[in-house]
Amino acid sequence: MNRYVQYMYSYPHKTAYRSLNNVNLGDYMGNLEGEGHSLYLHLPFCESKCGYCNLFSVAGCSGAYMETYLKGVERQAAQYGGILPKNTVFGDFTIGGGTPLLLSERQLTQVFQIVETHLPMGKTCRVVIETAPRQTCRDKVKLLRELGVTRVSLGIQSFADEELAWLSRQHDAIQARKAAALLMEEGFACVNFDFIYGLTGQTAKSLVDSLRTGVSYGPEEIFLYPLYIKHGVRMEREGKGNVLDPEHTYTLYQAGAAFLKEQGYVQVSMRRFLKKGTGSWQPESGLCECGLTGALSLGCGGRSYLGRLHACTPYQITRREALEEIAGFGQQEDFLAVRHGILLSEEERRRRYVIKHVLIRPGISRDAYRRAFGRELMVDFPILGEWLERGWLRKENRSGEGKAVVGEAGDLLYLTEEGLALSDYIGPMLISEDIREKMKEWERVHGQENHTLQRGSEKL
Repeated sequence: MNRYVQYMYSYPHKTAYRSLNNVNLGDYMGNLEGEGHSLYLHLPFCESKCGYCNLFSVAGCSGAYMETYLKGVERQAAQYGGILPKNTVFGDFTIGGGTPLLLSERQLTQVFQIVETHLPMGKTCRVVIETAPRQTCRDKVKLLRELGVTRVSLGIQSFADEELAWLSRQHDAIQARKAAALLMEEGFACVNFDFIYGLTGQTAKSLVDSLRTGVSYGPEEIFLYPLYIKHGVRMEREGKGNVLDPEHTYTLYQAGAAFLKEQGYVQVSMRRFLKKGTGSWQPESGLCECGLTGALSLGCGGRSYLGRLHACTPYQITRREALEEIAGFGQQEDFLAVRHGILLSEEERRRRYVIKHVLIRPGISRDAYRRAFGRELMVDFPILGEWLERGWLRKENRSGEGKAVVGEAGDLLYLTEEGLALSDYIGPMLISEDIREKMKEWERVHGQENHTLQRGSEKL
């Protein structure tokens, strides 16, 4: 049994997006009225490309090239700010990549100035940024605190040098330790460490040793990612396949998850572990409305979620294609015409809501689903009943606000321990046939393109 089919971090996947005509972002900005919405900025620049990375990012770009990109971001932010509803307030702002801290201190400051000038940020806005060990220096860490960053995510992946080399990471264990210590010393509200499991030669002991080192710094969150090898990445060209060894990977997952729980971390999804006693751990918190609130994206490569409209630049997996998109963005003047994305049907919006809730604890409320869509969850998604029978889901009498209720049994549905471990196997079962066909079509087309590109490079 292959438990590693697909990571359902969002729905639909970008490979289901297509070209759009006569779609204007301004017609959908009403989905950002009020509070509770998210802002995202994508900085697609890295020092080098990791062997497994299929994100929209490129390596080897100059400071001047990044400067041109930031000018495009400023034009875009100004246009978006001019058409937002007057009562819009963003509750969180995330800067991802790429490696955002590859930017200079002046450029990082410029990013925050752009956002604060043109877009409405809440007084208690959560500000999140990603980083890598080689780019995490004391001066930039202090700057992040001054700029109001509340959460930093550090991509460690492993504290074993041989495993880092196998992944084509540029840092070593010493640099990872220094970066971890710097972030924890600065006193951010939340620090997260990322780790990867499923590598060739990795053992349960080596994974737990890395996690033990990570836990010793006391991060509020730890993410534990299985290794996927997708189209266009270096490891695919090396013939290493999609997932290296599912059974070996699952054995590592069991060891890593068990260790983190022993250390006082609570598992809220297949990948995410929160430390008890911190601000991130809120056992009695109510359910979020994931999939209903809006998200606006700045830059090239990020996604905007505005009701039924999902918009982004085309999903590019080669350096040449990504550079072409970035260069075009740097010269772009009109950011309101949407040329790529998807318009979701009401059924697909319901699927997105279910996927965004059922795979993450505390789970999905039947009452909240009814209030959101005027329909019955178990009628729309009978597969959830099958998961209950198989022990992948559990029922609990709690309302959508997280309070105990008297009434219909099993209002709240959430994944069991077994269900959490199978998230990448059962989650894809919720994909509609239409979206599945679009994804397969993209894989067929781009898989052939990658093969052609690889053959061409071999001739050079």
